Amino acid sequence: MFTQLRMTNFKSWQDTGSVRLAPLSAFFGTNSSGKSSLLQMLLLLKQTAESNDRKLVLKTGSLQEGYVNLGTPSEITHRDTTEMLLSITWKFSDDPLSISVPHESRTISLDELEFSTQIHAEPQKIYVDRLIYQGDNEFWVDLKRGGNNRYAFALKIAGREPPRPQGRPRVNMSPEKCYGFSDEALGYYPNTGYLSDMVLRWEKQFQKLHYLGPLREYPQRSYIWGGERPTNVGLRGELAIPALLSAKAERVYSGRGKKPKLEERIAQWLVELGLAHSFRTQPIGSSGAQYEVRIKRDANSPEVLLPDLGIGVSQVLPVLILCYYVPEGSTIILEQPELHLHPSVQSGLADVFIDVIQKRQIQIILESHSEHLLRRLQRRIAEGSLPSEKTAIYFSNLQDGVSHLEALEIDTFGQIRNWPSGFFGDVAGDMVATLDASIERQISKSVR
Repeated sequence: MFTQLRMTNFKSWQDTGSVRLAPLSAFFGTNSSGKSSLLQMLLLLKQTAESNDRKLVLKTGSLQEGYVNLGTPSEITHRDTTEMLLSITWKFSDDPLSISVPHESRTISLDELEFSTQIHAEPQKIYVDRLIYQGDNEFWVDLKRGGNNRYAFALKIAGREPPRPQGRPRVNMSPEKCYGFSDEALGYYPNTGYLSDMVLRWEKQFQKLHYLGPLREYPQRSYIWGGERPTNVGLRGELAIPALLSAKAERVYSGRGKKPKLEERIAQWLVELGLAHSFRTQPIGSSGAQYEVRIKRDANSPEVLLPDLGIGVSQVLPVLILCYYVPEGSTIILEQPELHLHPSVQSGLADVFIDVIQKRQIQIILESHSEHLLRRLQRRIAEGSLPSEKTAIYFSNLQDGVSHLEALEIDTFGQIRNWPSGFFGDVAGDMVATLDASIERQISKSVR
């Protein structure tokens, strides 16, 4: 699970400061206030990790080949700066990183690790200035660029530097991508297999990161599925039904304890959200490759195909399927999951997310404009069913071209103690203005 992030000179962010991430983290704010950039930083690192080019510092573009298209690295630096810092901290779920302390008969175990990379980005010159991993004040590895474009490698374990190999001069050890070490660096000190393990765990952490964008695919009357098992539901939810069908074929379950099958769990939520009375997938013909999704709106309505029920169900389906399809321990990034949904369903989504983080140990990081979703989270905190420490909720705003982030202080009674001005617009002001206008018109009519 990601526990903290920070970025400096990234798009509209001069410095986010240290941003705590919880099992359920939510970013609210006005349009173009920098909310999406917080998510894009994680997606940028994910698509960089998935690139086959080991010399590529950051993979910032094309959407056809990744999760975000940010242009070139020099285009994402803040204003006229050329230096940016990207930092994340993550916790190992149940397998700490073990490191042998040189010349001591003991090991240290790290269950949390902080990573930071400083990147120099100009139109024709991109490189890593510095790369650091550190954990619990017991472990520190630093790759720093110096003169003549050469990198110095430093390592400390339990406060001491391991003995350097005799007769081996320092060599150039430029990093791979923005987070990895070259073979020369990994082989500089003896018995440092844990460094390879550390980088591998970094990559695996991002393999467990899944993303669903704000605009989902329009529903189809039938779906083709050839037996493949998608890793997620696709960027636009285009693989949601194939994922559901693959889980159905493999009898994949959706949580701990009493475990309903995935399709059954999705049907239950559609009922609880008031979107359907029943939900099922069925094959068309005997080929076994073509399927349709059939839904009943209520007990007395006919069963219809997914496109015949309206846009809401098709938009929420990828969200539900993703939450219960990905492996436990995954992290899910959602942009505007409430899009095209009725306010009551937006509120219900909060209950979906609470169920997922508590029963499936899934981390959810979302960006939203939904007051209804936030109000339900507040209610569940007040009721005691959602511990406030399991949430991290922020308000983002833009001032003079610079984004700022404010952590909302929610007490155990679900009350926000530092409610920002204009958080969800001037609702109270609209109500007062409506009342004043109504009274004025009534008086005007009575005078006539």
